[in-house]
Amino acid sequence: MSKAQNYINGKWVDGSLGTMDMINPSHDTVIGQIARSDDRDVDAAVAAARAAFEGVWGQTPAFERGRLLQKAAQKLFEHAEELARIESADAGKPLSQARADAQLVARYFEFYAGAADKLHGETIPYQNGFTVYTTREPYGVTGHIIPWNYPLQMTGRTLAPALAAGNATVLKPAEDACLAIVRLFELLDEVGFPAGSINLVTGRGDEAGAALSKNRDIDHLAFTGSPEVGTLVMETMAKNLRPVVLELGGKSPQIVFEDADLDAALPVIVKAIIQNAGQTCSAGSRLLVHESLHDRVVAGLVERFNAIKVGPAETDPDIGPIISKKQLSRVTSLVDMAVKNGAEILAQAARPDGEGYFYPPTLLGAIDNNHDVAQKEVFGPVLVVIPFSDEAEALHLANNVPYGLVAAVWTRDNGRAHRMVKGIRAGQVFVNGYGAGGGVELPFGGMKQSGFGREKGFEALHHVTTTKTVIINHG
Repeated sequence: MSKAQNYINGKWVDGSLGTMDMINPSHDTVIGQIARSDDRDVDAAVAAARAAFEGVWGQTPAFERGRLLQKAAQKLFEHAEELARIESADAGKPLSQARADAQLVARYFEFYAGAADKLHGETIPYQNGFTVYTTREPYGVTGHIIPWNYPLQMTGRTLAPALAAGNATVLKPAEDACLAIVRLFELLDEVGFPAGSINLVTGRGDEAGAALSKNRDIDHLAFTGSPEVGTLVMETMAKNLRPVVLELGGKSPQIVFEDADLDAALPVIVKAIIQNAGQTCSAGSRLLVHESLHDRVVAGLVERFNAIKVGPAETDPDIGPIISKKQLSRVTSLVDMAVKNGAEILAQAARPDGEGYFYPPTLLGAIDNNHDVAQKEVFGPVLVVIPFSDEAEALHLANNVPYGLVAAVWTRDNGRAHRMVKGIRAGQVFVNGYGAGGGVELPFGGMKQSGFGREKGFEALHHVTTTKTVIINHG
């Protein structure tokens, strides 16, 4: 595996600021290095992408782009176990979860390989003597700022559609976890993408990431992260009058009505908060339960929380560590403050011994929906339980947060399900389920402070392209 280098214009090159250590959160040990980059590296990558877009890559037919993406997908499937083990060590993911992510990144390339030559415009009826049609065209050079919680998945999720549409790309991963992305780019290099069509610049967000959003030759930027940083990114891009797609987290509710199938619901509710140690934008972090079921649901969750196995990622436990000491401190502080203000710890799994950044899955009750732990994205394995009395109150509680990313409704009443789906302000709403196993085909994005724009599915191609209208006067 190449260490401590960027991938720019088809070559591995050193970062301008030296290197950075990468830490295994399961053991608090150094496991590798990445390049530490600044605006000089970003400018070189963007220039390479621009040359590729105006040259060979920009002239590559859609079906040829699709063939390259398919070759990439096959390569990634072949190296899925290797990628999973790197990501497990780097991001603290239990091996089974890392393996799922490695399959998904390959699946993204596979999906968009098939879509590359199927993106088209339409004809528009107009006045006699005119023929009018639209085409969908790539923006040009797209930037991709990737978070640390799903490095492989998010790379596939944003890079594959941008390439399928014909954009040349510059990707900047999070400094907390990106070793698997470095290996992924080595594999993409073997596939034979034209020089400059894919570029990788690693380093700190305030150095390389900020430089990417400020670069005036970036035509479009995709960012996943916190609302605070997302606001800064959008402000910077606005100065250059360039569009963005922002996915900025959530405080997603799972709403359990009195007629819900609890045998089906409870395992899904637990998985939705402990997956990736709760470090998931779409984590089901608020459980809204009809008051008649409250005690039964809590009893079932207590039993399940007490049985959760927490441990180092390589042992493939139910849940691994938090990504960093800083994030562990934040999760701990939010829960401690909630307890200080009257919240009750209903259940808490056992914390393992060792130097890793472990936070035990925690179930909190006696929580008011206005409390910080019910309003803010904890980004840890913390589930709050809030009772409600009827549909109206459930809908109010579901929407009464700054976010609007995902929600779930558990009920056997189809009319109620449709009423709730219509009323919930979120980009994805599940009925009697949650998560959909990755959902490569399913458009994904938020409302309110969860951001805007859509990734995943065919709709993502509409967000990495722009429409050109052609009007022909032929008399």
